[in-house]
Amino acid sequence: MTTNPQIGADPRVTVLTRQGCHLCDQVLEVVRQVCADLAVGLGEVDIDVPGNEELREEYTDQVPVTFVDGRRFDFWRIDEVRLRDALTG
Repeated sequence: MTTNPQIGADPRVTVLTRQGCHLCDQVLEVVRQVCADLAVGLGEVDIDVPGNEELREEYTDQVPVTFVDGRRFDFWRIDEVRLRDALTG
C-alpha cells in the first residue's frame, strides 16, 4: 500500500475513477453502500479532469483505485468484507 499526498484521510474512503469505466461503476456501487452503512465519508476523483494530471499519470492503468485513510487499499476490484473490516477495525 502506498500513500499519495493528493489523497487525504478525509473523507476516509476515496475512489479514483474515470468516465465510461465499467469497473469504476461496479466498485463505486459497493463502496457507496459500505460507506452509507458505516456513515463514512466517500470522495470520488475523476483522474481525467484537468488538474488531476499527476493522479492520471500514476494510476491510469489501475483505475478504479480505492484509498482508505489516505493509503492505497485496492485497485480494479473491491472486496466488500475486507473494506468493512478496514473501516471498522
